[in-house]
Amino acid sequence: MSSGKKPNITPTPDGPYLVKQLKKLANKKGPIETRETVALCRCGGSANKPFCDGTHARIGFSSATLEGRVEDERENHVGESITIHDNRGICAHAGRCTDGLAAVFRLNEEPWIYPDAASRDEIIATIQQCPSGALSYSVDGREHRDRQGEPTIFVAPNGPYVVSGGPDLLDTTQGEGASKEHFTMCRCGGSKNKPFCDGTHWHNKFTDDKN
Repeated sequence: MSSGKKPNITPTPDGPYLVKQLKKLANKKGPIETRETVALCRCGGSANKPFCDGTHARIGFSSATLEGRVEDERENHVGESITIHDNRGICAHAGRCTDGLAAVFRLNEEPWIYPDAASRDEIIATIQQCPSGALSYSVDGREHRDRQGEPTIFVAPNGPYVVSGGPDLLDTTQGEGASKEHFTMCRCGGSKNKPFCDGTHWHNKFTDDKN
């Protein structure tokens, strides 16, 4: 595989994700062999997940965004020592925040973020676990959004592609304040905010026993 080019991902219209120059593709079992160009399923129907087998054409998969998706809008929750930035429109609903620090990230409340309900370090550690990039934070007027690491796609069990390390996402408009270094991409075929995951895999009971 060529090593001199930055990896990139192209969501093809009504078709798979074309991924080029990516060295690190993995699932819960470990590394997955990859090539210079691979096509990853995003219709949810391939019998060879995570790779595309052409099922998208047979089932009439559409890559269009859908009505009813959560609005792309970032909100700022200002605390004494930290400001938490949140864009619900790109959230994958992985639960890392509400499960990890319920005092700050309060499920089914409005507002749902309380930036003074835990220490700054606890909040930072929790935000750093957010796979979608919906959450970031600012301290002393400086925003912290991206992380360090090699470009990687992790096939989450029964969930999205978790992208990190900053491969270029081509031909795609990203959300307000969204990280270009880490984000989650739908692979169940049901997201209203394609190509990004919006948590629909939980509701349509998407399963993938192989990954």
